[in-house]
Amino acid sequence: MHDTATLILELGAVLLGLGILGALAMRVGISPIPLYLLAGLAFGKGGILPLATSEEFISVGAELGVILLLLTLGLEYNADELVTSLKGNARAGIVDLVLNAAPGAIAALLLGWGPVAAVAMAGVTYATSSGITAKVLSDLGWIGNRETPVVLSLLVFEDLTMAIYLPILTAMLAGVSFVGGAVTVGIALTTVSVVLLVALRYGRFIEAFVSSPNSEVLLLKVVGLALLVAGVAQQLQVSAAVGAFLVGIAVSGELAEDAQALLSPLRDLFAAVFFVFFGLQTDPTKILPVAGLAALLALVSMITKLLTGAYAARRAGIARAGRARAGIALIPRGEFNIVIAGLAVAAGVHPDLGPLAAAYVLILAAFGPLAARLVQPLITAIAKRA
Repeated sequence: MHDTATLILELGAVLLGLGILGALAMRVGISPIPLYLLAGLAFGKGGILPLATSEEFISVGAELGVILLLLTLGLEYNADELVTSLKGNARAGIVDLVLNAAPGAIAALLLGWGPVAAVAMAGVTYATSSGITAKVLSDLGWIGNRETPVVLSLLVFEDLTMAIYLPILTAMLAGVSFVGGAVTVGIALTTVSVVLLVALRYGRFIEAFVSSPNSEVLLLKVVGLALLVAGVAQQLQVSAAVGAFLVGIAVSGELAEDAQALLSPLRDLFAAVFFVFFGLQTDPTKILPVAGLAALLALVSMITKLLTGAYAARRAGIARAGRARAGIALIPRGEFNIVIAGLAVAAGVHPDLGPLAAAYVLILAAFGPLAARLVQPLITAIAKRA
């Protein structure tokens, strides 16, 4: 009974604290993600007030947060749009991969952390935060701009790249042989291909199964199906988050809009818990020694994302102002970067990898939205001059 009471008290304090931090972030005009990470650092080992009993419960909540984040992202697209977008922007997606995976991999190798850490850090510096970028586009009124489809297509390319990358990383972290790793990747690719095929050809049957005039039933069906597919995907060595993303793609039209409206509060709750959980796993005393390296890596990553956005937008025939907006929108890092770093930390790859990733994400999650707001008047001036 005492443990249960402590668990409820701790969870209540954490959620109330997150609500206060979220309100503060809204007033200041920044993403709440850095504040959530700071809260996790405060409640974790080495923090101001370490949690006693609720860390395991928060761990499960964090898993749900990742699944719901990717499910709602998948609801933004349908399968036809996804395939068309990928065909049109494949070259830009490859440029994005090369330019932005390289800084993390090179940093790990120069530090002498080894090839496994290099692969993990490549993922940490590669992926843009879909959640933060979507919020930036919405908050600044960029949703209807010509460059926005280019940005979204790059985000989709990154998410599908993660479907291939995560099984490779998981196999390397587990010390699986080359043959075993190849089998893992083959299973992952087959799983993704099957789910995409089902979404393309039989999406209407999935929609008919999930559809309901009752919002409670619709919510239960969508979340239940996403968790079921995510669990199967995890068993087949594919990221659970990628499985949830593909479920979202299979649902489209008005049904997807209804599901998204119902899921948004639930997603935001568990997403906040997810960022806190990563902070819980990181000792804040270890961040200061790597803060300089994190800042340098963040600066390089800003430049490479700006170049990526400019290149992709230019290929689409978009003017200079739109190219600048595309690059800025791609700067934030968040959920996938933390997921990758969390896998590496759990596998004990290198003790400094977690603190470096936390500091890196803190900088870019905070600076990305802030930079977009600060540069918006300059971009407007460039557009008028052009």
